[in-house]
Amino acid sequence: MTKVRIIALGVLWTTTVASAAEQDCEPSKWGIGDEIGSANLITADSVLAASKLIKTGKTYSLGITIDAATPAFPPRGLALQVVQPGQQQGRAAFPNMAYNDDLVQTWLGIGSQIDGLGHLGAPGGVYYNCNRAEDFAEITGLTKLGIDKIPPIVARGVVLDMAGHAGVEIMQAGQFFTTADVQAVEEKQGTPIREGDVVLFHTGWTEGMLANNPDAWVAGEPGMAEEVADYLASRSVVAAGADTWGLDVVPPEHPERPFQGHVTLLKENGIYILEVMNTGPLVRDGAFEFLFVLGHAKIKGAVQMIINPVAIH
Repeated sequence: MTKVRIIALGVLWTTTVASAAEQDCEPSKWGIGDEIGSANLITADSVLAASKLIKTGKTYSLGITIDAATPAFPPRGLALQVVQPGQQQGRAAFPNMAYNDDLVQTWLGIGSQIDGLGHLGAPGGVYYNCNRAEDFAEITGLTKLGIDKIPPIVARGVVLDMAGHAGVEIMQAGQFFTTADVQAVEEKQGTPIREGDVVLFHTGWTEGMLANNPDAWVAGEPGMAEEVADYLASRSVVAAGADTWGLDVVPPEHPERPFQGHVTLLKENGIYILEVMNTGPLVRDGAFEFLFVLGHAKIKGAVQMIINPVAIH
C-alpha cells in the first residue's frame, strides 16, 4: 500500500469518525451558545431552598490533602517548592519581616477535583453542545467550556452509601452499582435524587485504600454502571461524584467503553463530575442530605480544577 493511500485512508477514517460524532451531537437544551450546562439549574430560589437543609451547622471538608506522593490518573502529578525571594545568603527582603512564597507545577486533575465540560468529548473531537476541539482547545487554554465559566455551585447535596448497601466497608475495584441499587439507597435513606442536586456516591474506596495501598487505589476502583449516568441525567442533577478517582467503575463494565459515564454526563448532558470526594464522615454521621458549596479557583481556560467543596449539615 502506498504512502499516499495510507494517508488518504487515515483522512477518510478521521472524517468518518468526526462526521459520525457530529451526527450524534444534539445542541444543549439551554441553547447552542451555552457553556455551563447543568449549572443553569442553580437559581436564587434553588439556593434558598438548599440553605434550609442546614440543621446542625456542622461543616465537612469534601476535599482531601494532596502532595507530591498522591497517586493520580497517569501521567498526572504535582511538585511544590517553597521559596524566600530576595532573602538568600542572609539578605532581608524587608526591614520588618521575612516571608515565604510557593511555586507549584501540577496537573489540575489530581486529588479532589471537578471535571469541566471541556474535559471529555466524543471520538472526532466533539464536546458538549456540539463544540469541536479544533475550534476551542488551544494549548494556552480553552476558549470555550473553561472552568472559569462555571458559576459557584451551591445546591442540595446528597450522599448515597453504596458500600453500606453492598454490605461492606470498602467496595472492590471492578465492583459496580446499578440504577436499581441507587434507587434502593435513595429509598432506604429517604433522600430521593431531585433536579438540581449534587449527588455523591460513597464506596469506601479512598478512605480504605489510598493511604494503605496507593498503587492499588489508582489502578482500579468501584463505581457506577453505565446506566447510572443515564439515570442521573434523567433526574437533571447539576453534578455527580464519588470517593473514587474516576466515578466510573475500573475495570470498566464494558471493556470497549471505558469511562462511558463521563461521556454521558459531561459531553451529552453538561453535568459536572466531582472526583475523590471525602464522603466517609458524612456517611458515619448520617448526614445524607446537606447544603453543598463550591467556589473554585477560576483559571481562565482550564479543563479541570483541584477543589475543596464544603458540605454543611
